[in-house]
Amino acid sequence: MRNSREDGPAALVRLVATGQAESRAELARLSGLAASSVSLRVEQLIEAGLFAEGGAGASRGGRRPRRLRLARGAGVFLVADLGAHHARLAAVDLTGTPLALDDLACDIAVGPEATLTAVLDGLRALARDHGLADVPVRGVGLGLPGPVDPATGQVVSPSRMPGWNDFPVRDFAAERAGVPALVENDANLMAVGEHRHSWPGLDNLMVVKLGSGIGCGVIVDGRLHRGRGAAGDISHVRILSEATVDCSCGHPDCLEAHASGAALAAALAAHGIDAAGPSRIVELVADGVPQATSAVRTAGRLIGDVLTALVNFFNPDALVIGGSLSEAEPLVATIRGAVYERCLPLATRNLEIAVSRAGRDVGILGAGHLLLDAADGWIGEALGG
Repeated sequence: MRNSREDGPAALVRLVATGQAESRAELARLSGLAASSVSLRVEQLIEAGLFAEGGAGASRGGRRPRRLRLARGAGVFLVADLGAHHARLAAVDLTGTPLALDDLACDIAVGPEATLTAVLDGLRALARDHGLADVPVRGVGLGLPGPVDPATGQVVSPSRMPGWNDFPVRDFAAERAGVPALVENDANLMAVGEHRHSWPGLDNLMVVKLGSGIGCGVIVDGRLHRGRGAAGDISHVRILSEATVDCSCGHPDCLEAHASGAALAAALAAHGIDAAGPSRIVELVADGVPQATSAVRTAGRLIGDVLTALVNFFNPDALVIGGSLSEAEPLVATIRGAVYERCLPLATRNLEIAVSRAGRDVGILGAGHLLLDAADGWIGEALGG
C-alpha cells in the first residue's frame, strides 16, 4: 500500500490484512487518524464482522495492546488464473493467502461464455467443498492470457483466444457471481504477486512470464502500470531472425512466434521430438536432449535482445523471470547473459535478474492483492454505508 495516509475504513482493513498493523495504535500512526477516530472505526468493523480482537500484542512501553486480526467471516475472494488448457482455481482470504486450491481442465478456445461458466461453477464448488460456503464472497478475480482493457474489463484482439475479442468478461463474471469482478492479464497478476510477495522493498520491477506464450508485467513506483491495457506486452515485438515465422497475430517474426513455449514445441516437433507443453520442454532440457537445449538457448537470446532495450529504457530495480519455462536453466542463463552483456553499465549496475520466488500460484496472490486494493465498495456496504 503506497499511500499510508489513506484513512477510510477500507484502508484500515488493508493495513490489518497486509500485516502492517495489528493494533489500534498502529492503525492511528499509519493512517494519520486520531486515536479516537480509529477506535470508533475499529468498533464498527468488529460489529460488521470484519475485524476480531483478542490476545495481547507487543508493548511499546505501556500496556500491551489487544491484537487486531481479520475475522474468519470477513470474507474470501474467489480467483482463477486461466491458461490455454487449464485454470488454477483458488479461494483466498483477505490477506491473499490461499485457503483452497484446485486445477480445472478447460479449453479457452471454446469461447468465453462456456469457459467462464465452467470456471465460476468450479470456484463455487471449491468454496463449498472446503467448508467455506458460509463465508461471504467479497469478489471474483480472473487472470487471462490475453490483452485486457482496464477501463471496460474486455479482452481486446487476443491472438490465441478465438471468440473472446471485445467480450465483456468483467460484466459477465460480476453478473454470474453476484459480486464485484476483477479481470486482468495474467502477466500483470504475476507482477503484482511477485512484487508484494517477494520484492516489497523495490519500487520498479519487470516480471516476465515465459510459458506457452510470453508476457510481461511492469511495476512502476510500487504500483502495477497498465497503460491503456497493453503496457508490458512484449510478445509481439518484432525480432530479427534468419527464417521468417508468421505469428498468430497476423504479423511476421514476433518474439512469441519464435521464443514462446508453443513456438519451441513446434520447432522440436519438426525434429520428431514430442514436446507438448512447456513442462515437457523443461524435462527435455533437464534430460540433456541437445535439440531442446539448443532451442531454449536460441529463445533466450531472442528474449534477451528484447529485454535489453527495455532494461535500458525503464532501468528497473529487478528483472524477474517466471512461468513454467523459467525452470529451464539454460534459458534463464542466456537471458541473463544477454542483458548484462548488452545493456548500459548504469542500467545493470544494481540490477538483479532472478527467477520468480513466489511459486506457481503467484498470479493467484496478485489477484488477491488487487481485489483487496479495490475493496472500498463492499467494505462500505458491510458498514451500512
